[in-house]
Amino acid sequence: MNNTLKIVLLIVGVVLVGYGLYTLVTPEVAFEAGPLKVEAQGDHTQSYAMIGLGILSLIGGIAFNKR
Repeated sequence: MNNTLKIVLLIVGVVLVGYGLYTLVTPEVAFEAGPLKVEAQGDHTQSYAMIGLGILSLIGGIAFNKR
């Protein structure tokens, strides 16, 4: 059971960190129609939260390895 939980935590951690980095790096939504150009500006709070949760999950997976 501990081995399965460790593997799941490590996989979830890698996915969350990857998703957080992807949303942090990808450009924001932009729409251009003739002379009108609309760009959506937003903060990256959700990206930072995903990266943080991923790191916590990775730490948890590594901690199960020590037990």
